[in-house]
Amino acid sequence: MQKISIDLTISADEWLKIYRGSARTVSATSRDGRRIQFPANILQQYVTHFGISGSFDIYFDDQGKFSSIIKTA
Repeated sequence: MQKISIDLTISADEWLKIYRGSARTVSATSRDGRRIQFPANILQQYVTHFGISGSFDIYFDDQGKFSSIIKTA
């Protein structure tokens, strides 16, 4: 299992574009400098009226497939 830690801030307006389907993936730079892309829908549970903001740990299995995402402190 691999873990990638990221810090994200996505405004409500930007999230609306994702929600409406004009974007399906999110690109981010991990804390260790890696550029990653992942399906936007994995963030759905963390959306607020202000969008998405916080630190997240994304877990992938040994084949590189998404396993889970957890919002951290």
